[in-house]
Amino acid sequence: MAEAPMRFPWDRLLRLTHDAVRAGEVPVSALILHEGGILTSAHNHVETSHNPMAHAEMLVLHEATKLLHSKNLSACDLYVTLEPCVMCAGAIAHARIRRVYFGAYDAKAGAIDSGVRLFQQPTCHHRPETYGGFYEQTFASLLTQFFSDKRSSAP
Repeated sequence: MAEAPMRFPWDRLLRLTHDAVRAGEVPVSALILHEGGILTSAHNHVETSHNPMAHAEMLVLHEATKLLHSKNLSACDLYVTLEPCVMCAGAIAHARIRRVYFGAYDAKAGAIDSGVRLFQQPTCHHRPETYGGFYEQTFASLLTQFFSDKRSSAP
């Protein structure tokens, strides 16, 4: 595992992840760094927007393309608390993100180091640098607690 680049994005992601829990969303958050600063950040909005595409990664990619007036985000780095799924990994490749840093691995739905390993497929046209496992226990335990609470409060 590479050394965690800068602490401040992870602190921001932790705050966003707690915001997601308070909103009743799966606790996943993402942000995009551009030129050393946070360009945009978001947590999941799948439940509140009733939109299966409202993953944190998709929201920040969309906002970044609007702010930079470009579909090409090759000067940007994505930070996310959970290994991106296939949908998000595909969008990351299309946006040409430079680097992806993620917290917890997702053995069930992850698509970078787990599952389909999208960026390793010969048909993938862009392969960002990827680094996983940053503050893994912190982000994994938030997810575990969220789903445990959901199960215990279900009728």
